[in-house]
Amino acid sequence: MGFYDGKTVLVAGATGLIGANLVEALLETGAKVRATLHEEPAVIVDDRIEYVTVDLKTAEGCTTALKGADYAFLAAADTSGAAVMVNNPMAQITGNVLINTFFFEAAVLEKLERLLFISSSAVYPDADYPVKEHEGFDGDPFETYFGVAWMKRYAEKLITFYHRRYGLKSAIVRPSNVFGPYDKFDPERSHVLPALIRRADSGENPLEVWGAGDEVRDFIYVSDFVRGLLLALEKCADAGPVNIASGRLTTIGECAEIILREGGNTETKLQFDPSKPTTIPYRAVYTEDGNRRLGFKPEVSLEEGLRKTIEWFRANGGDA
Repeated sequence: MGFYDGKTVLVAGATGLIGANLVEALLETGAKVRATLHEEPAVIVDDRIEYVTVDLKTAEGCTTALKGADYAFLAAADTSGAAVMVNNPMAQITGNVLINTFFFEAAVLEKLERLLFISSSAVYPDADYPVKEHEGFDGDPFETYFGVAWMKRYAEKLITFYHRRYGLKSAIVRPSNVFGPYDKFDPERSHVLPALIRRADSGENPLEVWGAGDEVRDFIYVSDFVRGLLLALEKCADAGPVNIASGRLTTIGECAEIILREGGNTETKLQFDPSKPTTIPYRAVYTEDGNRRLGFKPEVSLEEGLRKTIEWFRANGGDA
Protein backbone atom coordinates (compact mmCIF):
# COMPACT_ATOMS: atom_id res chain seq x y z
CA MET A 1 0.00 0.00 0.00
CA GLY A 2 1.33 3.42 -0.95
CA PHE A 3 1.76 6.36 1.41
CA TYR A 4 -1.40 8.11 0.14
CA ASP A 5 -3.56 5.07 -0.58
CA GLY A 6 -6.86 5.29 1.30
CA LYS A 7 -5.95 8.54 3.07
CA THR A 8 -8.22 11.57 3.01
CA VAL A 9 -6.00 14.28 1.58
CA LEU A 10 -7.03 17.93 1.50
CA VAL A 11 -5.76 20.32 -1.16
CA ALA A 12 -6.44 23.83 0.10
CA GLY A 13 -6.57 26.10 -2.92
CA ALA A 14 -7.61 23.73 -5.70
CA THR A 15 -8.13 26.20 -8.55
CA GLY A 16 -4.59 27.58 -8.80
CA LEU A 17 -1.60 26.33 -10.73
CA ILE A 18 -0.18 24.14 -7.97
CA GLY A 19 -3.46 23.10 -6.36
CA ALA A 20 -5.13 21.94 -9.58
CA ASN A 21 -2.13 19.90 -10.67
CA LEU A 22 -1.77 18.48 -7.16
CA VAL A 23 -5.40 17.32 -7.21
CA GLU A 24 -4.78 15.51 -10.51
CA ALA A 25 -1.63 13.86 -9.16
CA LEU A 26 -3.30 12.76 -5.92
CA LEU A 27 -6.12 11.07 -7.82
CA GLU A 28 -3.50 8.67 -9.19
CA THR A 29 -2.19 7.71 -5.73
CA GLY A 30 -5.32 6.05 -4.36
CA ALA A 31 -6.02 8.96 -2.00
CA LYS A 32 -9.49 10.20 -1.16
CA VAL A 33 -9.13 13.74 -2.45
CA ARG A 34 -10.87 16.70 -0.84
CA ALA A 35 -10.31 20.17 -2.27
CA THR A 36 -11.35 23.70 -1.36
CA LEU A 37 -13.05 26.27 -3.54
CA HIS A 38 -13.76 29.90 -2.77
CA GLU A 39 -14.59 32.42 -5.48
CA GLU A 40 -13.70 30.40 -8.57
CA PRO A 41 -15.30 27.18 -9.86
CA ALA A 42 -13.53 23.83 -9.92
CA VAL A 43 -11.08 23.36 -12.78
CA ILE A 44 -10.64 19.60 -12.28
CA VAL A 45 -14.00 17.86 -12.71
CA ASP A 46 -13.97 14.32 -11.35
CA ASP A 47 -16.53 12.44 -9.27
CA ARG A 48 -13.75 11.18 -7.03
CA ILE A 49 -13.07 14.69 -5.68
CA GLU A 50 -14.96 16.02 -2.67
CA TYR A 51 -15.14 19.78 -3.13
CA VAL A 52 -15.90 22.08 -0.20
CA THR A 53 -16.59 25.79 -0.66
CA VAL A 54 -15.07 27.71 2.24
CA ASP A 55 -13.33 30.97 3.06
CA LEU A 56 -9.89 29.98 4.33
CA LYS A 57 -9.38 33.49 5.70
CA THR A 58 -11.65 32.43 8.57
CA ALA A 59 -11.21 29.94 11.39
CA GLU A 60 -14.56 28.36 10.54
CA GLY A 61 -13.56 27.83 6.92
CA CYS A 62 -10.29 26.15 7.83
CA THR A 63 -11.97 23.92 10.41
CA THR A 64 -14.63 22.83 7.93
CA ALA A 65 -12.02 22.05 5.28
CA LEU A 66 -9.79 20.02 7.59
CA LYS A 67 -12.40 18.06 9.54
CA GLY A 68 -11.75 14.36 9.05
CA ALA A 69 -8.70 14.83 6.82
CA ASP A 70 -5.53 12.79 7.33
CA TYR A 71 -3.08 14.91 5.32
CA ALA A 72 -3.27 18.45 3.93
CA PHE A 73 -1.42 20.56 1.39
CA LEU A 74 -1.77 24.30 1.88
CA ALA A 75 -1.59 25.64 -1.67
CA ALA A 76 -4.08 28.46 -1.11
CA ALA A 77 -2.53 31.91 -1.26
CA ASP A 78 -3.06 35.44 -2.52
CA THR A 79 -0.48 35.77 -5.30
CA SER A 80 0.42 38.52 -7.74
CA GLY A 81 2.72 39.34 -10.62
CA ALA A 82 5.70 41.68 -10.65
CA ALA A 83 3.63 44.85 -11.15
CA VAL A 84 1.61 44.25 -7.98
CA MET A 85 4.71 43.20 -6.05
CA VAL A 86 6.33 46.54 -6.91
CA ASN A 87 3.33 48.90 -6.81
CA ASN A 88 1.14 47.42 -4.08
CA PRO A 89 3.15 44.91 -2.01
CA MET A 90 0.62 45.15 0.83
CA ALA A 91 -1.85 43.20 -1.32
CA GLN A 92 -0.13 39.90 -0.52
CA ILE A 93 0.13 40.28 3.25
CA THR A 94 -3.10 40.31 5.25
CA GLY A 95 -5.03 37.62 3.39
CA ASN A 96 -2.12 35.21 3.50
CA VAL A 97 -1.45 35.81 7.19
CA LEU A 98 -5.07 34.97 7.93
CA ILE A 99 -5.07 31.82 5.79
CA ASN A 100 -1.83 30.50 7.24
CA THR A 101 -2.61 31.31 10.87
CA PHE A 102 -6.12 29.85 10.91
CA PHE A 103 -5.14 26.83 8.84
CA PHE A 104 -2.22 25.80 11.06
CA GLU A 105 -4.27 26.18 14.22
CA ALA A 106 -7.15 24.18 12.78
CA ALA A 107 -4.73 21.47 11.69
CA VAL A 108 -3.67 21.00 15.31
CA LEU A 109 -7.20 21.16 16.72
CA GLU A 110 -8.50 18.69 14.12
CA LYS A 111 -5.56 16.36 14.84
CA LEU A 112 -4.26 16.33 11.28
CA GLU A 113 -1.60 13.66 10.75
CA ARG A 114 0.58 15.63 8.32
CA LEU A 115 0.67 19.10 6.80
CA LEU A 116 2.65 20.55 3.90
CA PHE A 117 3.12 24.31 3.57
CA ILE A 118 4.31 25.87 0.33
CA SER A 119 6.60 28.69 1.39
CA SER A 120 8.71 30.69 -1.07
CA SER A 121 12.28 31.25 -2.20
CA ALA A 122 11.52 34.93 -1.59
CA VAL A 123 12.41 34.30 2.06
CA TYR A 124 16.11 34.24 1.15
CA PRO A 125 18.35 37.29 1.31
CA ASP A 126 19.77 38.75 -1.89
CA ALA A 127 22.63 36.50 -3.06
CA ASP A 128 24.61 35.87 -6.25
CA TYR A 129 24.83 32.10 -5.69
CA PRO A 130 22.37 29.22 -5.09
CA VAL A 131 21.13 29.69 -1.54
CA LYS A 132 20.81 26.77 0.87
CA GLU A 133 17.95 26.02 3.21
CA HIS A 134 19.80 27.13 6.36
CA GLU A 135 20.16 30.64 4.89
CA GLY A 136 16.43 31.31 4.89
CA PHE A 137 16.61 33.71 7.84
CA ASP A 138 20.02 35.28 7.17
CA GLY A 139 19.44 39.03 7.17
CA ASP A 140 16.50 40.69 5.44
CA PRO A 141 15.00 39.47 2.18
CA PHE A 142 15.37 41.38 -1.09
CA GLU A 143 13.67 44.77 -0.67
CA THR A 144 10.88 44.19 -3.21
CA TYR A 145 9.96 40.94 -1.40
CA PHE A 146 10.35 42.36 2.11
CA GLY A 147 6.69 42.18 3.15
CA VAL A 148 5.66 38.94 1.48
CA ALA A 149 8.91 37.23 2.46
CA TRP A 150 8.52 38.09 6.13
CA MET A 151 4.93 36.84 5.92
CA LYS A 152 6.29 33.49 4.67
CA ARG A 153 9.05 33.50 7.28
CA TYR A 154 6.48 34.07 10.01
CA ALA A 155 4.42 31.17 8.69
CA GLU A 156 7.48 28.90 8.74
CA LYS A 157 8.14 29.80 12.38
CA LEU A 158 4.49 29.15 13.25
CA ILE A 159 4.76 25.69 11.73
CA THR A 160 7.94 25.06 13.68
CA PHE A 161 6.10 26.05 16.87
CA TYR A 162 3.16 23.71 16.16
CA HIS A 163 5.55 20.93 15.24
CA ARG A 164 7.62 21.29 18.43
CA ARG A 165 4.80 22.08 20.86
CA TYR A 166 1.98 19.92 19.48
CA GLY A 167 3.77 17.31 17.39
CA LEU A 168 2.18 18.36 14.09
CA LYS A 169 4.19 16.57 11.39
CA SER A 170 4.90 19.32 8.90
CA ALA A 171 6.80 19.78 5.67
CA ILE A 172 7.98 23.19 4.46
CA VAL A 173 8.77 23.54 0.77
CA ARG A 174 10.54 26.54 -0.77
CA PRO A 175 9.96 26.41 -4.53
CA SER A 176 11.67 28.18 -7.36
CA ASN A 177 9.40 29.61 -10.07
CA VAL A 178 6.69 27.06 -10.96
CA PHE A 179 4.89 27.13 -14.32
CA GLY A 180 2.57 24.98 -16.40
CA PRO A 181 -1.09 24.18 -17.14
CA TYR A 182 -3.77 25.88 -14.99
CA ASP A 183 -1.54 28.90 -14.42
CA LYS A 184 -3.01 32.42 -14.43
CA PHE A 185 -2.71 33.94 -17.90
CA ASP A 186 -4.83 37.07 -17.43
CA PRO A 187 -3.00 40.43 -17.54
CA GLU A 188 -3.75 41.39 -13.95
CA ARG A 189 -2.45 38.29 -12.17
CA SER A 190 -0.04 36.48 -14.50
CA HIS A 191 3.63 35.91 -13.74
CA VAL A 192 6.29 36.36 -16.37
CA LEU A 193 6.07 33.09 -18.34
CA PRO A 194 2.27 32.89 -18.74
CA ALA A 195 2.20 36.61 -19.51
CA LEU A 196 4.75 36.15 -22.30
CA ILE A 197 2.92 33.07 -23.63
CA ARG A 198 -0.40 34.92 -23.79
CA ARG A 199 1.04 38.01 -25.48
CA ALA A 200 3.20 36.04 -27.94
CA ASP A 201 0.19 33.92 -28.91
CA SER A 202 -1.90 37.05 -29.50
CA GLY A 203 0.54 38.07 -32.22
CA GLU A 204 2.27 40.91 -30.38
CA ASN A 205 5.29 41.92 -32.45
CA PRO A 206 7.70 43.03 -31.20
CA LEU A 207 7.09 41.06 -28.02
CA GLU A 208 7.81 43.41 -25.13
CA VAL A 209 9.70 41.87 -22.21
CA TRP A 210 9.68 43.75 -18.93
CA GLY A 211 13.19 44.43 -17.64
CA ALA A 212 16.54 44.07 -19.37
CA GLY A 213 16.04 40.36 -20.06
CA ASP A 214 19.12 39.34 -18.11
CA GLU A 215 17.29 38.53 -14.86
CA VAL A 216 18.24 34.99 -13.78
CA ARG A 217 15.64 32.48 -12.61
CA ASP A 218 15.10 28.76 -12.05
CA PHE A 219 11.82 27.63 -13.61
CA ILE A 220 10.38 24.21 -12.73
CA TYR A 221 7.53 22.56 -14.60
CA VAL A 222 4.51 21.95 -12.41
CA SER A 223 4.37 18.14 -12.80
CA ASP A 224 7.93 17.90 -11.47
CA PHE A 225 7.16 20.29 -8.63
CA VAL A 226 4.01 18.41 -7.61
CA ARG A 227 5.92 15.13 -7.59
CA GLY A 228 8.39 16.82 -5.25
CA LEU A 229 5.54 17.94 -2.98
CA LEU A 230 4.18 14.41 -2.68
CA LEU A 231 7.62 13.16 -1.71
CA ALA A 232 8.16 16.02 0.76
CA LEU A 233 5.04 15.29 2.80
CA GLU A 234 6.06 11.65 3.02
CA LYS A 235 9.78 12.07 3.72
CA CYS A 236 10.37 15.55 5.18
CA ALA A 237 7.59 16.14 7.73
CA ASP A 238 10.08 17.38 10.35
CA ALA A 239 9.42 21.13 9.87
CA GLY A 240 12.79 21.45 8.16
CA PRO A 241 12.54 23.49 4.92
CA VAL A 242 13.47 21.92 1.60
CA ASN A 243 14.17 23.65 -1.72
CA ILE A 244 12.47 22.21 -4.80
CA ALA A 245 13.70 23.57 -8.13
CA SER A 246 14.86 22.41 -11.55
CA GLY A 247 18.52 23.22 -10.91
CA ARG A 248 18.75 24.92 -14.32
CA LEU A 249 19.35 28.67 -14.43
CA THR A 250 18.12 30.75 -17.33
CA THR A 251 17.43 34.40 -18.10
CA ILE A 252 14.05 35.93 -18.80
CA GLY A 253 15.31 36.85 -22.26
CA GLU A 254 16.23 33.24 -23.00
CA CYS A 255 12.80 32.11 -21.83
CA ALA A 256 11.16 34.59 -24.18
CA GLU A 257 13.20 33.19 -27.06
CA ILE A 258 12.15 29.63 -26.17
CA ILE A 259 8.49 30.66 -25.97
CA LEU A 260 8.63 32.19 -29.45
CA ARG A 261 10.42 29.16 -30.85
CA GLU A 262 8.21 26.52 -29.22
CA GLY A 263 5.08 28.48 -30.13
CA GLY A 264 6.06 28.77 -33.78
CA ASN A 265 6.38 32.58 -33.61
CA THR A 266 9.80 32.61 -35.25
CA GLU A 267 9.21 35.93 -37.04
CA THR A 268 8.44 37.79 -33.83
CA LYS A 269 11.11 40.15 -32.49
CA LEU A 270 11.91 40.81 -28.84
CA GLN A 271 11.94 44.25 -27.27
CA PHE A 272 13.16 44.79 -23.71
CA ASP A 273 11.87 47.59 -21.47
CA PRO A 274 14.04 48.13 -18.36
CA SER A 275 11.62 50.82 -17.12
CA LYS A 276 8.84 48.29 -16.44
CA PRO A 277 8.47 46.58 -13.01
CA THR A 278 10.75 43.64 -12.28
CA THR A 279 11.85 41.98 -9.08
CA ILE A 280 15.13 40.40 -7.97
CA PRO A 281 17.85 40.31 -10.68
CA TYR A 282 19.23 36.90 -9.63
CA ARG A 283 17.62 34.08 -7.72
CA ALA A 284 18.90 30.52 -7.49
CA VAL A 285 18.35 27.89 -4.82
CA TYR A 286 20.63 25.00 -3.93
CA THR A 287 18.88 21.71 -4.64
CA GLU A 288 21.33 18.88 -3.95
CA ASP A 289 20.48 18.49 -0.26
CA GLY A 290 16.75 18.59 -0.91
CA ASN A 291 16.93 16.22 -3.87
CA ARG A 292 18.87 13.74 -1.75
CA ARG A 293 16.35 13.91 1.11
CA LEU A 294 13.44 13.47 -1.27
CA GLY A 295 14.95 11.02 -3.72
CA PHE A 296 13.91 13.54 -6.36
CA LYS A 297 15.13 14.47 -9.82
CA PRO A 298 13.34 16.81 -12.26
CA GLU A 299 12.28 15.12 -15.50
CA VAL A 300 10.79 17.87 -17.69
CA SER A 301 13.12 20.30 -19.45
CA LEU A 302 12.32 23.99 -19.70
CA GLU A 303 11.75 23.64 -23.44
CA GLU A 304 9.38 20.69 -23.06
CA GLY A 305 7.55 22.37 -20.19
CA LEU A 306 7.02 25.58 -22.13
CA ARG A 307 5.86 23.62 -25.18
CA LYS A 308 3.32 21.72 -23.06
CA THR A 309 2.14 24.95 -21.43
CA ILE A 310 1.65 26.68 -24.79
CA GLU A 311 -0.29 23.66 -26.06
CA TRP A 312 -2.50 23.66 -22.96
CA PHE A 313 -3.11 27.40 -23.25
CA ARG A 314 -4.18 27.06 -26.88
CA ALA A 315 -6.33 24.01 -26.18
CA ASN A 316 -8.18 25.92 -23.47
CA GLY A 317 -9.17 28.82 -25.69
CA GLY A 318 -6.16 31.00 -25.03
CA ASP A 319 -8.06 32.88 -22.34
CA ALA A 320 -7.34 30.95 -19.14
